[in-house]
Amino acid sequence: MVEKNKIPSSGKLLISEPALRDFYFGRSVVLLVEHTPTEGTIGLILNKPIHLKLNQVVKEFPNNDFPLFLGGPVHPERLFYVHTLGDKVPGSIEIIPGLYWGGEIKKLMELISLNLISHEEVRFFIGYSGWEPMQLEREMEEKSWVVTQCQLETVMARHPEKLWSNMLKEMGNDYAIWANFPSDPILN
Repeated sequence: MVEKNKIPSSGKLLISEPALRDFYFGRSVVLLVEHTPTEGTIGLILNKPIHLKLNQVVKEFPNNDFPLFLGGPVHPERLFYVHTLGDKVPGSIEIIPGLYWGGEIKKLMELISLNLISHEEVRFFIGYSGWEPMQLEREMEEKSWVVTQCQLETVMARHPEKLWSNMLKEMGNDYAIWANFPSDPILN
């Protein structure tokens, strides 16, 4: 069972409440990669695949068919990534045990061109989600998000489009009902 936690921090997940109808954050699961009271918060939306492949969007990348995800509304022209490669990608920052953020892009491109990386080892995102200092805490007070622990398997899930509802169901009966909440309650 997934445990709920009220305090956001690096390596935790944000799960949006069902009535949040924002294009980016409605029914989303966000991995927090950075969170500090003075600098704010950076996260990546895990469950919004873009139905394009990485090499269709980033032409300099080696020919590949890695999936691409919408990371958030901030800097949609930039590429971000998380991976399980650790020291194979110098400069990476460990978020949770076995999961890393960023690192030297040229090294990552080299590993991909040599076919030394599989789809299960890296996730690519266009843009990121960002909050100014204390903004996320205000949204938490407004009950827009639930914070929970992150597991490596969650980030690299095979069916990310089902992640939001699956996470809620794992959190127990109080949250499982959210998974069946209609996208637009007015149309119900």
